[in-house]
Amino acid sequence: MTMAAVDELAFHEFEEAANLLVETPHAATTCRSDQLTSQDHVAVTVGSSVGYGAEEVEEEGDKTALLQEEKPQPGFWTFGYYQSFFDVDTAQVLDRIKGSLLPWPGHNFVRHHLRNRPDLYGPFWICATLAFVLAVTGNLTLVLAQRRDPSIHYSPQFHKVTVAGITIYCYAWLVPLALWGFLRWRQGARERIGPYTFLETVCVYGYSLFVFIPTVVLWLIPVSWLQWLFGALALTLSAAGLVFTLWPVVREDTRLVAAALLSAVVLLHALLAVGCKLYFFQPLPLERVVPSLQAASLPPNILLPPTQPHPMATS
Repeated sequence: MTMAAVDELAFHEFEEAANLLVETPHAATTCRSDQLTSQDHVAVTVGSSVGYGAEEVEEEGDKTALLQEEKPQPGFWTFGYYQSFFDVDTAQVLDRIKGSLLPWPGHNFVRHHLRNRPDLYGPFWICATLAFVLAVTGNLTLVLAQRRDPSIHYSPQFHKVTVAGITIYCYAWLVPLALWGFLRWRQGARERIGPYTFLETVCVYGYSLFVFIPTVVLWLIPVSWLQWLFGALALTLSAAGLVFTLWPVVREDTRLVAAALLSAVVLLHALLAVGCKLYFFQPLPLERVVPSLQAASLPPNILLPPTQPHPMATS
C-alpha cells in the first residue's frame, strides 16, 4: 500500500470520527494509553476497596469489643452473676485440692493457687460430699456395730443428712463471713492490713475441709485411738493451711490481735472436727447403753421384771 492510500484511509477515519462526535457530543474516543490508564485506575480502585473493607471489619470488631466492655454486669440475684464463680476446670480444682492437703510455711494458698480467681465450684461440692459422707458413715458405724453385737438396736437415721448439711454449709459460709468482716474492720484501724475478698476467704475455708472426707471414711475402723489419731492429723493439716494463708494478712497487726485471731480460727476448726466425731460416730445408741447399766447394777441372780404397759385412764 502506498503512502497516498494510507493518508487517504486515515483521513476517512478522522472524518468519520468527527461526524460521530458531532452527532453524539457526549461520546468520547479512547486510545491505548487511555485504556491502560483506565485499567490502572480500576486496579487502584479495587485495591482501595479491599483495604477499606478490611478497615470496616476491624472497626466493627473494635466496636463489638467496646460494646462488650460497656455491657452492664448482671445483678447478684441472677444466675449470670454467679456463673463466673463456677467457671473452673478440673486441673485447677485438683491443683487447689493438692495445695490444701500440703500446707507449707511461706506457701500462700491464695497467691499460689487462687491467683485472684476464686471459685465456688470446689467449695460447694466439697461441702456437699463431706456432709453426705458424714451421714452415711455415721449410719454405717451403727450397722457394723449391730453385726458384731446383735443385741444393739439400729434404725436408719436419715436426719443426720440434714444435720450434716446445715452444719458444714453454715461453718463454710458464716465463719469466713465473720473473719472477713473482722479483717475489714481491722483494715480501717491499720491501713497496712490488706484483707482477702469474701469469696477468697470462702474458697480457702471450702478447700481446707477436703482433708476431712477421707478421714471420715477412715473413722469406720472400729478402733477408738486410731480414729482420734486420724482426726488429729486431718485437723493439723487443715488448720495449718488456714494459718499459713491468714498469717500474711494478720502479721502487720498487733501481736495480741494476730494471736487471738489465729487461735480462734484453729479453735473453731477443732470444734467442728470434734463435734462431728462425737455426734456422728457414737459408740452405742442409747437403747443399748441404758439396759446395760441397769443390768450391771443388779446381782447376777436377780432378773429384771418385764415391763407392763400402763393402762390409759378413760374418762
